[in-house]
Amino acid sequence: MAGILVWFWNERFWLPHNVTWADLKNTEEATFPQAEDLYLAIPLAFCIFMIRLFFERFIARPCALALKIQANGPRKAQHNAILEKVFTSITKHPDEKRLEGLSKQLDWDVRSIQRWFRQRRNQEKPSTLTRFCESMWKFTFNLYMFTYGVRYLQKTPWLWNTRQCWNNYPNQQLTPDLHYYYIVDLSFYWSLIFAQFMDIKRKDFPIMFLHHIATISLITFSYVNNMVRVGTLVMCLHDVADVLVEAAKMANYSKCHKLCDLLFVVFALVFIIARLCVFPLWILNTTMFESWEIVGPYPSWWVFNILLLVLQSLHLFWAYLIIKFAYRAISKGKNGKWNPLHVSKDDRSDIESSSDEDDSVPRIKNTQSSSTNGYKSTNGMNGYLTGAACTEDH
Repeated sequence: MAGILVWFWNERFWLPHNVTWADLKNTEEATFPQAEDLYLAIPLAFCIFMIRLFFERFIARPCALALKIQANGPRKAQHNAILEKVFTSITKHPDEKRLEGLSKQLDWDVRSIQRWFRQRRNQEKPSTLTRFCESMWKFTFNLYMFTYGVRYLQKTPWLWNTRQCWNNYPNQQLTPDLHYYYIVDLSFYWSLIFAQFMDIKRKDFPIMFLHHIATISLITFSYVNNMVRVGTLVMCLHDVADVLVEAAKMANYSKCHKLCDLLFVVFALVFIIARLCVFPLWILNTTMFESWEIVGPYPSWWVFNILLLVLQSLHLFWAYLIIKFAYRAISKGKNGKWNPLHVSKDDRSDIESSSDEDDSVPRIKNTQSSSTNGYKSTNGMNGYLTGAACTEDH
């Protein structure tokens, strides 16, 4: 174990040439980031998660009820042992061949069986109130962290001149404000990892999980080798879009569709400008080029920049979804013009729907109508748009 630790903490991997861990030990005159500080993030993440539960129950829920958001979930499908067995043991999305087999076995028409499976899938989804509470928590926390980050960074020299991120690196002292900013933000992302298995399951679950892992790795890497200055820029830049998308989700759940449309437009513009323009031209420029010029590359420098590039690839993926949805919303407008009312219709729903969903009574098989084995499901996008502008069942 001692050999593994020595190999893992090899100074030639983590630090620039001619710099050792002894150079970054805390003294009475100077304080530097210490790897053991990161252990605080795990218990703090648990505390943040407990605060979230309290917030959602005693703050977000009363706000949702005041906005007349329904606590009840989707209508339950009527009990059917055969269909329930297929749903739980075989598939939640039966193909055409299986639908026809079930149609003959139950003497139901295919459309009724499709409706049953659709209602059964929706039955497992949380209520609008639950989704509102989740979004309100993320909105509140992200707004707090963004506000804190802006107030802190406006007093720092590296906000205005990114070359200050590397001057005298890595012998840059760690201030209490910077330490607090880093540890709390890292703890929040750890809490999201824990909560992701309890929150609303969406189609982009693997992508969001990868995003959280990449973010945690970035924060950890940048803290251990004291790249905290540029790390604060990355964190603050990402928080602004997260605030807007959660606000759009809350407006949607509250059925304030015009406000949701407005927030979505602002979010899309901010996301594209921040993630596709500012991030590569400002952040990647300083981490890949200015740091190369001032400090020079070393192994953990390469890892840090690779993680940033992974993050940028996720930005491109989500930007593609945003642009795709915006184009579809505009194309639905009259004469190709933007029509916000089209954005605020069923495309936002986390629930599958169809024109005959209210018909809960299964119809007996009819040879003339049994050929109608398809149904129209309103689908959309996930990621940052899930629940805000448009979502899709999985």
